[in-house]
Amino acid sequence: MEYTQLGRTGLKVSRLVLGTMNFGPQTDEAGSHHIMDAALDAGINFFDTANVYGWGENKGRTEEIIGSWFAKGGGRREKTVLATKVYGNMAPDGTPAWPNHDRLSALSIRRAVDASLRRLGADHIDLYQFHHVDRATPWDEIWQAVDVLVQQGKILYVGSSNHAGWHLAQANEAAARRGSYGLVSEQCLYNLAERRAEMEVVPAARAYGLGVIPWSPLHGGLLGGALRKEREGGGSGRSTSGRSAAALADPAIRAQIQTYEDLVGKHGLEPGEVALAWLLTRPGVTGPIVGPRTADQLASALRAVELALPAELLAGLEEVFPGPGPSPEAFAW
Repeated sequence: MEYTQLGRTGLKVSRLVLGTMNFGPQTDEAGSHHIMDAALDAGINFFDTANVYGWGENKGRTEEIIGSWFAKGGGRREKTVLATKVYGNMAPDGTPAWPNHDRLSALSIRRAVDASLRRLGADHIDLYQFHHVDRATPWDEIWQAVDVLVQQGKILYVGSSNHAGWHLAQANEAAARRGSYGLVSEQCLYNLAERRAEMEVVPAARAYGLGVIPWSPLHGGLLGGALRKEREGGGSGRSTSGRSAAALADPAIRAQIQTYEDLVGKHGLEPGEVALAWLLTRPGVTGPIVGPRTADQLASALRAVELALPAELLAGLEEVFPGPGPSPEAFAW
């Protein structure tokens, strides 16, 4: 496994991030523990979760599964850089949030941290991330709450997720005025098929010393050999549902994905591994989040870290999935 520092911090994290969103809804507790053990054995030390994972009536269940894994001992917690998130309504789906039980008010943050720590069975969270922008809460209030939690030893670093470039600037300028450390990472939608983050989010993150943590690196399975699996009759799960299925219904996107799979096949490589390896070549990227449902899927993701993409393939990927170009040139002229 390769390691890098998270943004401008001294914190060393693996270049693959273990996403745990499937733990509970898709993978049972025993299977989840097996995947986490395999990840740790492979050198992955960066685990990502969120308080709402578990979904539906079971929000918080994923954190509980991680907590029961930590409770097994063996240095599991000490070896893990633990990241979770706050923002969402923790009531069952369809149930309105009670006032101050979601978003990023100081009261909501304080309650959410304590609840996550209980579920995780931990005394602190290494990276506490804002799952979404709270347009109703000023950054000064958010940083005041964060500073208290850092002083209490409940959190160490703070990151964001799904923030625009100007949000990152606004957040860290507000932090600087207070003498707070500010955001150290941004978790955003970023992959070969969705490169809009390159226009402003990635440049802002790099300018402010934030590590970029891409989520959905296979774009909901679209970049994981979706068409080949469809032909082979193995297209169950995300590769033929949700975002992927909607995209493949578009003839132009379908042709683009076929060109991608043909290009990757020409080099004797696997589409999903190439998509992950490409992200690892991108400036500012700490590591993509991989969310395996099985140990085999984890093994495939691990191979991407050792994959050196030839220049010819990188050039071909740029032709198939051209980026938006730099800002402001991409939209100014």
